[in-house]
Amino acid sequence: MRVALVLRSGGDFDASHIARLCRQVTDHLPGAQIFCLSDVEVPCPRIELRYDWPGWWSKMELFRPDIGGDLLFMDLDTSIVGTLEDIAAVDRLTVLSDFYWPTTGRIQSSLMFIPENERLAIWDAWIADPSRHMRECVTREKWGDQGFLGQFWQGRAQRWQDALPSQVVSYKCHVRKKTRSDKEFGDGTLPENARVVIFHGKPRPWEIGW
Repeated sequence: MRVALVLRSGGDFDASHIARLCRQVTDHLPGAQIFCLSDVEVPCPRIELRYDWPGWWSKMELFRPDIGGDLLFMDLDTSIVGTLEDIAAVDRLTVLSDFYWPTTGRIQSSLMFIPENERLAIWDAWIADPSRHMRECVTREKWGDQGFLGQFWQGRAQRWQDALPSQVVSYKCHVRKKTRSDKEFGDGTLPENARVVIFHGKPRPWEIGW
């Protein structure tokens, strides 16, 4: 399995967060081939970012035609807490449903299995006018890179929550103690079958010892 990471310098993340996630992936998926798209040196094989797209938009370089093979992508604020054997066995396009709004069909791009044959159409659409896409993807219904990808994949991509129930969970929704939000259900403990914990924002995992 090829595991892809992306690090654009200048934000909240640095090479130490690549090292952290590489250790976790290696522990839970021995033999994984990990690489990182980045504009700085990282502690794993690196492919240079070619475009100056800011923040999460750098993830769109995953779709470059020169990057071959099927890819398992994960955001850097992901924590691996159990075996990735089942996740690595998935063989079709798979993304997350939005944890807070699962019934809308909107996707979340923190963890994606992207087959090679799914990438060229996305790249062609994106590279035709990246600036316009970035300007347009700023609403709740069409937010960021996942808003762009959702135009192609919503209603078609398999969801991790359906394919592997309870294995991919949200820290906010399923782990930390419930707050006033009716979208949160945690009691402060890790769900029994969890393999991957998605943080999607604050806190970052390393801020709470993960």
